[in-house]
Order: sequence, then structure tokens, then C-alpha cells
Amino acid sequence: MRAARLLPLLVDGAAWAAGLVMAVLARYDLAPHRHQVAGALAVVLPAVVLQAAVGHTRGLYRGRYRFSGFDDIRAVAFTAVIVTLVLTVTDLMLTRHPIPPGLPTIGGAVALVLMLGVRYLRRARLSRRRRPRGADPVILFGAGAAAEVLVDSMLHDPSGRYVPVGLIDDDPRKRSLRLRGVPVLGARDDLAAVLARTGAELVVFAVANADAALVRDVRDRVTAAGAGFRVVPSASELMNHPVEVGDIREVQVTDLLGRHQIDTDLSAIGGYLTGKRVLVTGAGGSIGSELCRQIHHFGPAELMMLDRDETSLLAVQLSIDPRAHLDDPRVILADLRDGPRIREILRTRRPQVVFHAAALKHLALLQRHPVEAIKTNVLGTLNVLEAAESVERFVNISTDKAADPSSVLGYSKRITERLTAWTARRRPGTFLSVRFGNVLGSRGSVFTTFSTQIAEGGPVTVTHPDVTRYFMTTQEAVHLVIQAAAIGLDGEALVLEMGAPVRIAEVARQMVALSKKQIPIEFTGLRPGEKLAESLFGTGEVDRRPFHPLISHVEVPPLDPVRLRPLFAEADTAVQIARLSEVCDAPAPAPVLR
Repeated sequence: MRAARLLPLLVDGAAWAAGLVMAVLARYDLAPHRHQVAGALAVVLPAVVLQAAVGHTRGLYRGRYRFSGFDDIRAVAFTAVIVTLVLTVTDLMLTRHPIPPGLPTIGGAVALVLMLGVRYLRRARLSRRRRPRGADPVILFGAGAAAEVLVDSMLHDPSGRYVPVGLIDDDPRKRSLRLRGVPVLGARDDLAAVLARTGAELVVFAVANADAALVRDVRDRVTAAGAGFRVVPSASELMNHPVEVGDIREVQVTDLLGRHQIDTDLSAIGGYLTGKRVLVTGAGGSIGSELCRQIHHFGPAELMMLDRDETSLLAVQLSIDPRAHLDDPRVILADLRDGPRIREILRTRRPQVVFHAAALKHLALLQRHPVEAIKTNVLGTLNVLEAAESVERFVNISTDKAADPSSVLGYSKRITERLTAWTARRRPGTFLSVRFGNVLGSRGSVFTTFSTQIAEGGPVTVTHPDVTRYFMTTQEAVHLVIQAAAIGLDGEALVLEMGAPVRIAEVARQMVALSKKQIPIEFTGLRPGEKLAESLFGTGEVDRRPFHPLISHVEVPPLDPVRLRPLFAEADTAVQIARLSEVCDAPAPAPVLR
């Protein structure tokens, strides 16, 4: 180790010697007198001593810069400049100048070039040694930040599986670009030709912030060319974690249908969570658990996770802290239907921010059992709202089915939006709702249903060939929920941009194609309460986006909880559904000043 650290000093000393001698030769047209050469050689020893002393303070000879980079270049240049200045000033202060005053400057410039050149050659040698042997050649689609990180990682992993041989990018400004020596070989239309020319049999989609339509198009082109296709996770999945080679994975239906471009700096928006006591209800569910994981990144003073399902609570807790135990006070086992228990929790734990994600959400089941929707979605939400007397911000998670509702799920969630707006008029904190559509990958979603049917050999059942729904991935939905909660105003419902609606039949076809199985798709007909197409906005609601291009703000008429009384009287299913519809459309009370 000592010899390895001494070698750079010897190299730099030799560079100064060569630099000063070359400066003398250049100064005197390659024919200097003997005493002129002797003067230059006399300066070599002080130059080497100064280089060692200054370089030591900059960490050049203490193993700080194992691999040459910008920090190393800065340190070498700083040291060379200081040595040059000291030699020049010393020479000028002496009565008899041993060398011409300009000689240290010329010699220092030559020495700097030589020192950097040696370091470059060393880095190039190390890079060649670290380059993977026998790895599979791959083409990367995208020549942006994610691709640059991946290229660098692939080229410096001797045991790596992949070696990049080319890049594809649609930006014409990148046609002559090279990333770590790997060239851009063309655009999307050139994919097949580039694969044939390079011999690569795999394309890695290296755009972490891409729209699903782009993923589908590139995947189709790659598949048609007979090559394999992999992706890096979306930006919302990565959060603050930079993309790595280990992140490369098989394409999923969430990539083909649910990716959206989200370009807001979430760290700047999510600051309202830092240092706060945050409560998430329904923490064990798909949305609630992802909320917990993303909120955790912002460093809340306390993250309280509430659910009635102990197994789901343990799962989300372990996803945040693998060493966690269920006796952790952050984990709260409780049922929203138990009003006194909910009031006790909020009174003693005093959350400042509440994300209310707990709900029953399966449309067909709730259509048959509307009383359960009333107990959990309506009464449970009211219990939390009434207990949230001193919260700073309350976020009710709603659904697009609350816009012009036609089902028990839609009625119950529209009522929760209106109850939240009613509470907003009477409490000092900010109370709002966030509305979005179907979440790909959530428990019980069409995604998991189709996955199960495919695993069982089919058939895959779709209600109608023309039925469409809005889709987002869980990470993208929660990403926007956190932003929406920061900019929402009291009593509003914020509607998240979901992109273009997707045909459910297309979801089924994509999933069957990914499974590489021959599985039939059958159409069963729309069920009671289902719409052929959902709408994100109800009648009379105006799409306003004053703060964020992906978040709309709509007004919600408040609903006095007194109006809920008819819902709690016993009745058969048809009557209960009719009552939900009536309460949902009840006129708003007169405005109340807070």
C-alpha cells in the first residue's frame, strides 16, 4: 500500500523534472548552455518537495483519489498552480535568478499535462481491466441520465451480465453523442437495423420517466426484431434511489399501461410531512402501504400506520423497516367502525397530517352488500373526520367512481367527499379529497384478477369489449396524492391526471401476451352499477389546474352528517342503494362562516 501511494509522487516528480527541462529546451531553441540546464535541474528538487507538500494536503498521495475523476483533476491542477506560483515568486525575490522568471510557468504547464496524461492512461487501463468479459451485448434505449449511470455501471463491473454496445435515442441532437465511449447508433426507427449490425439480442429501456405509450411502442419494435426487452423502473418507483444495473427487470403490464411522466420535484412539495406526526388509515392496503413507504422518505416525526388487518400491518411495517416488530407503537390495530376507539387514538396520538385511505372498494361485492359500504366507507370516514379536531391537514382518498356515481362504491365515496367538505367549513385545518381511477397492481384490481386467471390457465374474463378505465401504478398515484395534498385548498376534491382511458380488453391482451400462453378471453357483460366508461369529473365540475398541470381542482358541495340518518335504518339491498343515491344528491346546507 505504501509503495502504491509513493508511485504517484514519483510520477509527479518526474513530470516536474521533464517539464522544467523541456521548458529550458523550448526557451533556448533546443540549444541551452550548460549552466542554463544546471539552473533548471536545481529547481527540480524544490519543485518535487513543494509538489509533495501541497499534494499531501490535497490528498493526492494518501489514497483519496483511487480512480481518476474531476476531483482528482482539480487537486492536481491546484497543486501544480501553487507550486508554479511559489517557484516564480521565489525566483523573482532572489538577486541572481537561477532561471528565467517565465520558466516555472512553462514547466508547470508541461508537468500538469504529463501528470494528467499519466492518470488518464491509468484510468483507461483500469477501465479495460474492469470491463466485463463474456457479458451479453445490449442496446440501451435512451441516452439520458439513467442510461449514463447504467453504461458506467455496466462497463465497470467485471462480473456483470451486460455490456453496452450502442444507444438508441429519438433526440436528433444526440446523434453524435457518446456515453463513456458507447455511441448513439440511431433513433427508434433504426432499432431492427442496429440489433442486426451489433449482434445484440437484448434492448434495455433506460428511460426512467417515460410514458406507457413509448414503452409499448419500443417493446413492440424490439419483439418484432426478435430481441429481448427489459426496462428500468419508473421514476416514481425509484424515488430518490438512482437507477442501477440490478434494477433492470422484465417488462410488466404496469409499464405498458400505467407509466406517466411526473416531473415535479416531490422533495420540494413533500416538505410539509417532514418533522410532522402523520397518520395513515388503511395502512395495510395497496394505496395506504405505498403512502407509508413514500411518506417515510420525508422524515416525519412519527409515522402512525392504522389498519384492522394485523397481517397487512406487519407486511407494510417490514417493507419500511425489516427489523420491525408488531409491538412497535407506530403500528395501530383498530377498526374505523369503532368511533370511540378512533377518537381515543387521535386524541392521544395527536396526528398533524392524516391520510385517510381505509375503505371497502370492490364494486360488485358492495353492490350486493351496501350496508358494509355504509359502515366502513361512510360511517368509518365520519368517525375519523369527527375525531380529527386538531389536525393541520386531512386527505381523504376518493375514486373516479364518485364522479356522477352509479354504484354503491361511487355513492359511498361521493358522500365521503361531501362529508370532508362539510368538515372543512367547521375545522381550522385543511380538509380535502383526492380522486383518481383504477390502480394497477392494487389488491383485488383487474390486474390481480387477470393474473390469477392466467396462472390457472384461463379463461380471462372481461365484462365488455368496449369498457374503458383510467389506470395508474400505485407509485404514480401516491406520488401525485402527496403533491396534491400540499397544494389543495379547503373542501376541494383534487382530481389526478390519469392519461387516456385504456380498454380493459387491451389490458387482458397485454397480460396474456406477456404470459406467453395461449389463453382465451371471454366477455361476460357489464355488472350492476358498472359504467362502460368512467369519468374523472361529475356534472357541473370544471377542470381547473391552477397550480400543477397533472392535478385538477373541483369544488365539492358539503353534506351535513344529519342527512346520513336514513342510511342506518334496516332495509333490503335495493332500498339501501336507493337511500345512498338520495343522500349522495342531497342539497348542500347554507354556507357557515368559521
